[in-house]
Amino acid sequence: MKKDNRQQALRELCLGADIFPEEVLTWITGQNLWNIWVPKSYGGLELKLSDGLLKLQELARIDGSLGWTVTLCSGANFFIGNLEPEPAKEIFEKPKATILGGSGGVFGTAEKIGDNYKISGTWRYATGAPYLTHFTLNAEIFENGKPLLNKDGSPKVRSFILPKNQVQIIEDWNTMGLKASVTHSFKVENVLVPERFSFIYNNFYQPQDIFKIPFSVFADLTLWVNYVGMAQHFLDESRLVTSKNILKNLEKSIAISKDQISTYSESIEEKISAENKVLDSYTEEIHTSASNSVKKISEKIIEIYPYLGVKASQKDHPLNQVFCDYFTATQHHIFTK
Repeated sequence: MKKDNRQQALRELCLGADIFPEEVLTWITGQNLWNIWVPKSYGGLELKLSDGLLKLQELARIDGSLGWTVTLCSGANFFIGNLEPEPAKEIFEKPKATILGGSGGVFGTAEKIGDNYKISGTWRYATGAPYLTHFTLNAEIFENGKPLLNKDGSPKVRSFILPKNQVQIIEDWNTMGLKASVTHSFKVENVLVPERFSFIYNNFYQPQDIFKIPFSVFADLTLWVNYVGMAQHFLDESRLVTSKNILKNLEKSIAISKDQISTYSESIEEKISAENKVLDSYTEEIHTSASNSVKKISEKIIEIYPYLGVKASQKDHPLNQVFCDYFTATQHHIFTK
């Protein structure tokens, strides 16, 4: 099947879907997209940053839920870099079948008991919850009933990976957009997890360049390309129903954002290749640029929307779905701080 035909077929399968049809999930797995960042030695694609970002942008342009779900779940599979080799091998024994996802919030506790942690809590916003094989979560660490603290007095936190059979999914995702991302909450009650299945952000055990990027930068860039991809889809659909002159400002904002992302990703690759660290000041610059970009794109979409006619308000029309997907995605906490 030609690329354009395949993309159109995927768009049609995703249109109006509350959950991905099996055909879409089979395609994602067949393309090994859950493992965009996973090393080849573990069965992944091991894409470099710029190539992976282009792939995620392309997926978001096809369908918002498709891009968002692959981004967040492949972003969770990225945590293979934070695991020591043996537990990484255990979890990714069948790489194409491994799908991680979960919550970035600290919504529970982990009581340290020897080499294990007893975990309890309820976590929100686990993108792709029904599709996952494992859930990731962050928990505040306790020992002998008392919270453990860092040197600065802040609570000590670790991240954990649990198989889906130790998690209870709470089906509470009821939003206007990104419906097929089924970003449900989940609950864990007194589950004992070995310490080897825990990790700390930015502590890496894999040598690939992608794991030398600060996680906050990785998160900013991978989400940013989703907004750009969804805006491109909105532009594609808008061209079919309205004057091209009305679309010029959005076209310009998208072009500027694409150039910024390309420049940042190439710069990061060059820094890492030269064994230079991505400094905090550069991290903040990227976040500010991404946030401003999303604001500008949002403004341009809102400017255009009143000129698109009743079709854009019909629930079964692609324009309506893209609009709802985009503005649901903008509520991610990274871009609403």
